Amino acid sequence: MSEIPVASVDFSFANLVRERSGQDIRPCYYCQKCSTGCPTAFSMEYKPAQMLRMVQLGLREAVLTNAALWRCTVCENCSVHCPNEVSVGRVVEALRELVWGEGYLVAEAPPIDETVQSGLRALSQLGERVSTWHNISGEDNQGRLIWSQNLERVPEGLERKAGAEVLYFVGCVASFFPRTYRVPQSMTNIMEAAGVDFTTLGGEEWCCGYPLLSAGLGEQVEELAQHNLAQAKAMGVKKVVTACPSCYYMWKQVYSELLGGELDLEIQHSTEFLVGLIESGAISLGELEQTVTYHDPCDLGRKSGCYDPPRRVLESIPGLSFVEMADYRENALCCGGGGNLETFEPALVTEVALQRIGQARQVGAGVLVSACQQCERTFMNALRQDKGDKRLRVMDVSELVWRAMEKG
Repeated sequence: MSEIPVASVDFSFANLVRERSGQDIRPCYYCQKCSTGCPTAFSMEYKPAQMLRMVQLGLREAVLTNAALWRCTVCENCSVHCPNEVSVGRVVEALRELVWGEGYLVAEAPPIDETVQSGLRALSQLGERVSTWHNISGEDNQGRLIWSQNLERVPEGLERKAGAEVLYFVGCVASFFPRTYRVPQSMTNIMEAAGVDFTTLGGEEWCCGYPLLSAGLGEQVEELAQHNLAQAKAMGVKKVVTACPSCYYMWKQVYSELLGGELDLEIQHSTEFLVGLIESGAISLGELEQTVTYHDPCDLGRKSGCYDPPRRVLESIPGLSFVEMADYRENALCCGGGGNLETFEPALVTEVALQRIGQARQVGAGVLVSACQQCERTFMNALRQDKGDKRLRVMDVSELVWRAMEKG
């Protein structure tokens, strides 16, 4: 554990962070429970509790120039353990905003180490990609439906069907990263089979804005929110469904805050939507003889409180044996793929993901199921470096549902 520096004190710093984050950290008495629950604390020079104490003490430069600030996945596991209910993730996002505002990438700024410099450059490029291309990959945004090319039949009205009841908001990860194409393919097949009147925004779907929000680049998010909402309204849809927990969190909670009012749209995560299809009898499920465990995505669970729908879906599949890992629901470990850690320091992501993969192996699961495209991608990437003896598959809840429907 590093010693906390006691130079360059800024007594206004704590008040500034409180104003920016909406979090009052004055009651923090350094119990360090937040550090205990942090998935990346092992890599930090200053653990979460130390960073909070440094903010309290006004050690502005020491906090804003340290890599620990960017090794946080904003998973909010720390906040679950905080006796004062401080959202450390909100504090971190506010601190990151201040880093950009203080211009630590320019020559006259205080010196920062190469890890932070290279990470900030990568995050700056992420912001430029979203600003220019409206997606995190920097590819032509008109290619958002490339995943549909492998469908047996591309549904009529898949792109921008006016008057559709449901807007399927695909998200950047499933649109541009081939490892997760199976998620929108499965969702499309399920909705087609169930007779759901749905469409997508195609090339007019813009990044939800969450990667920028968690990177401290939140000033760009309002434009993205306004565009996506305007497009949904123009299509005349009544419901927005997304399989991406980050998109869900933005649509469900952040957009209304940013835009100053209710959206007048029903927002559902794919697992909530699937529960409705199953319980209404719109789809029938065949038997799957598999032992599975479920990983709670941070943005779906801790940030949005959606724990039961994914489990209800899994428990409705005949023959499926469902087992919980040691840490689940609000105590679930982070996959490591959040908070732009992959952009800032990719190698660290794998270390975090392998911890969760180890828990899945411990309960004898053959399939690690999640309800997040980024979690699925993160686990699959980590498994390529895993030395475990037993084969472990990674699947989205929607993929299992579609497989069960094919058996039905």
